[in-house]
Amino acid sequence: MKKWIIGAVILGAALVAPRFARAHEGHDHTVMGTIASIDGTNLMVKTADGKQTMVMMDTKTKITQGKAKVDAKILKVGDRVVASGPEEKGMISAETVKLAAAPAAAAAKK
Repeated sequence: MKKWIIGAVILGAALVAPRFARAHEGHDHTVMGTIASIDGTNLMVKTADGKQTMVMMDTKTKITQGKAKVDAKILKVGDRVVASGPEEKGMISAETVKLAAAPAAAAAKK
């Protein structure tokens, strides 16, 4: 009887675990890394551990560098960014994209 109960509990846990192991899709997520590629309004961001995440921007996406709003046209491969927004199917629909300070400005602060 005990073996049957233990087996049922293990089977139940095995069936339920994948549902909880998956990221909470539809909730806000943040990715931080460098822009690996740009395709129109979509960015491929490579994180420090080498993973790549698609970041999709639209007209509502707020892009900033420091406190200043900037245009998406200034984004280029190699720029460091932090993008936040809801995630679905491994892609982030960016509500905000924060661009790291320009290298000249960062050097001037030293």
